[in-house]
Amino acid sequence: MILSPAILALLAGSGLTAGLLAGAAVAGVPLLTRFDLTDGSERQLRRERRTYLISTCVAYAAAFELLSLFLFLAAADRLHPFFVGAMCAAGTLNAHPWGYPSLLMRLVTFLLAGLWLLLHHADSKGYDYPLLRLKYGLLPLVALASVAAAVSQTRYFLGLTPEVITSCCGALFSAAAPTVAASLAALPPRPVGVAFAAALLLLLGSGMIFLRRGRGGYLFAATAVAAFPLFLAAFISWFCLYFYELPTHHCPFCVLQREYGYVGYPLFLALLGGAVTGGGVGVLLPYRQRASLAAVLPRLLHRLVILSLGAYGLFAALCLYRMWVSPLRL
Repeated sequence: MILSPAILALLAGSGLTAGLLAGAAVAGVPLLTRFDLTDGSERQLRRERRTYLISTCVAYAAAFELLSLFLFLAAADRLHPFFVGAMCAAGTLNAHPWGYPSLLMRLVTFLLAGLWLLLHHADSKGYDYPLLRLKYGLLPLVALASVAAAVSQTRYFLGLTPEVITSCCGALFSAAAPTVAASLAALPPRPVGVAFAAALLLLLGSGMIFLRRGRGGYLFAATAVAAFPLFLAAFISWFCLYFYELPTHHCPFCVLQREYGYVGYPLFLALLGGAVTGGGVGVLLPYRQRASLAAVLPRLLHRLVILSLGAYGLFAALCLYRMWVSPLRL
């Protein structure tokens, strides 16, 4: 294991957070089956107080899970000088078999934790806990993803040894390599660009229809969720070439470095934020007619649509601006 303050902090924080979420998921099971606002007993009062305690703890833990993804990426990027052949986080993650699975679990945990926070925020606006069963039904999935992320991350960091010779991002994201990343890098730029533009227009059109008429919310949510992998693929196969000004460099991790102004962090945060807020629209839509949410949920849905459009718009603006100013022409 490579001793680093960032690694130690991630291991300790992830372990505590996973344990807290797992305990909260177990403690929340009785709330799914026995919570009843019509019951005026002392036991029901204790359940309501437990709800506030569990929700507060989970909210802080979920917020840490959002931050952990970017801490993990930053730690992986800073470790690359320890490994022969590594130039960025791509090589560091490839230095151990649990590297990329850890990143994948961190990504899944981010999406689930973000969605849980949206449900919790909406539930706090109602006077009768309208989303209590929904958010506590989702909590075991969040806890399971957090535990899996913590375990895979621990196995990854504990297994790292500087003697390992790894591959650089140029080899991992080469179109000739037999990997998923290479398949994304090999996608033809023009069809990818057309798909990117079509998805962006559909996202904008369905979002404007919902904001003006209150219709098409499910179409917008589905488009926002589907746009996440599509835009990520477009970045790997097309946009990142303009950031590096090299027609063969498809690595999505080098943009996290200082040489490129750390632009990868706002890019990926925008992608994730657009997916979470857009997906939240689809999850919350069925509850628009709930009496306790009828006055507040429409406004919240409008804000989520605006946030999702703004996040994806920021991603598109950063990429298109870089295309405009880059001297590279494909």
